[in-house]
Amino acid sequence: MDKIIIYQVLPRLFGNMNKKLVENGDLSQNGCGKLCDFTEERLQEIKALGATHIWYTGVIEHATQTNYEKFGIRRDHPAVVKGKAGSPYAIKDYYDIDPDLAVDVKKRTKEFDELVKRTHKAGLKVILDFVPNHVARQYYSDHKPKGVKDLGEEDVKEVAFSNQNNFYYLVGQSFEGHIDRYAGEKEPYTETPCKVTGNDFFANNPGIYEWYETVKLNYGVDYRNGHYQDFLPTPNTWTKMFDILSYWCEAGVDAFRCDMAEMVPVEFWSWVIPSIKEKYPKVLFIAETYDPSQYRKYIFDGKFDYLYDKVGLYDTLRGIMRNENSCHSITACWQSLHGIESHMLNFLENHDEQRIASDFFASDAAKGKPAMVISACINQGPIMLYFGQELGEKAMEKSGFSGMDGRTTIFDYWAVPTIQRWLSNKSTKEEEKLRNYYASLLNVCKNEKAIAEGSFFDLTYANFNNPDYNTNKQYAFFRKHEKEVLLIVVNFENNDVKLKINIPQHAFDVMQIPDEGQEIQFTDLLTGKQFKRKMSCNAPFSIDIKQNDGVILKFNL
Repeated sequence: MDKIIIYQVLPRLFGNMNKKLVENGDLSQNGCGKLCDFTEERLQEIKALGATHIWYTGVIEHATQTNYEKFGIRRDHPAVVKGKAGSPYAIKDYYDIDPDLAVDVKKRTKEFDELVKRTHKAGLKVILDFVPNHVARQYYSDHKPKGVKDLGEEDVKEVAFSNQNNFYYLVGQSFEGHIDRYAGEKEPYTETPCKVTGNDFFANNPGIYEWYETVKLNYGVDYRNGHYQDFLPTPNTWTKMFDILSYWCEAGVDAFRCDMAEMVPVEFWSWVIPSIKEKYPKVLFIAETYDPSQYRKYIFDGKFDYLYDKVGLYDTLRGIMRNENSCHSITACWQSLHGIESHMLNFLENHDEQRIASDFFASDAAKGKPAMVISACINQGPIMLYFGQELGEKAMEKSGFSGMDGRTTIFDYWAVPTIQRWLSNKSTKEEEKLRNYYASLLNVCKNEKAIAEGSFFDLTYANFNNPDYNTNKQYAFFRKHEKEVLLIVVNFENNDVKLKINIPQHAFDVMQIPDEGQEIQFTDLLTGKQFKRKMSCNAPFSIDIKQNDGVILKFNL
């Protein structure tokens, strides 16, 4: 099985070449990237970076402050839209393409179909968001297939809960959110009866820190009565979501990144994922997860292929890069997974997290290099990178609703400076150097069976009392597949180091490496450099590592 390498990208931002951006600017002022910006040539370059899958984020139509009424799309009240462009996670029509992304709005579905074909032609697979927990407050599908009933269309709004309702209702109450309910309009946003807010806020007055622009979907759990589960007959929302997933599978989508999967009962996933895979057996399901105590339930009961490893490896590596944590804490990360490592998706950046190079994180993209080696190589599961990460994007602009927080905005019409330069063939030397590093690393991951399928051995325990190896700043481990072995070593220090790594007899035994003290031919897969050196449990293994860097040393048995 090949290693899955995901390139996450927001089409809204990717192809936008406008450099005269206005804070809080609208579509006419700041512009917007289009699906057609992903040309065959650019997709080939993304593949050359090492990607196997591309996650097009924000493709399905979501609430926006841009008025598309002339195209038959209902207008959203700006009071319940975050930012001028709107959040990609406030889905307005599960069956439609975001009109911002189309050159010809009337042909937006066709433009998406063409994108899928181009992506597949480039040898990449398509990942789309599936947002099952909540929808935009003014959800309305004007693009649903014939015969499909809209979410909430048949709800009995006089009851707070019914397993056949799609929404939860606060009977007898109107929406009175602690937000500006006018937002520049003559009339305020109104909603009666008020629906429950997406982040399980069961009151009619959500504030600005709630997901006030969304409403919670009902999967048959009565939260106000002891989380009582009513799954018989099958909840109406279940079948509607099955139909939506089937629709996008039929459109050529290869995988779904499932937003806030733990906020939806695992019983739904255990029903819908096998049901979809009966017809589309190769479709993958990736869960955004944050509760390690639930991991096994969502893998074994929920049938997910992969889960985010955010609170484990990501948080640990972030702490190391910020000098708040030690490399030896990585050991606890993989030990806590107890055999589900191959189901974990690793990353250092995504749309929710701060950029490594931002002043809010590490202030230097180079500090992400050793962390990326670990993320990409420590287990068999997928690795994901966020567009611009490979170029050292800082995301230090004040774009609008998003503010300046070290994240690339998902709410505003904006652009990504490093991507603009890359698309114009004007990347700086530092950006080119970093991208080449990422390309080398990710292609090693894609090509080496030892990383995609191999076994693992952590060398930390053997080096705690080693004066020539700092377990706070260095991390070393083996990966092995059949006769091919990789020794992977990283250095988080801001200076070059000369290491002497203790390799215990147990490592030779477990990895079935002959301990004969003979010279071995090594190749550093990141640089191509070759050298010969002895490896034995009787003497430390010497290796020089540059600052904020790593080596992947391959040898054959």
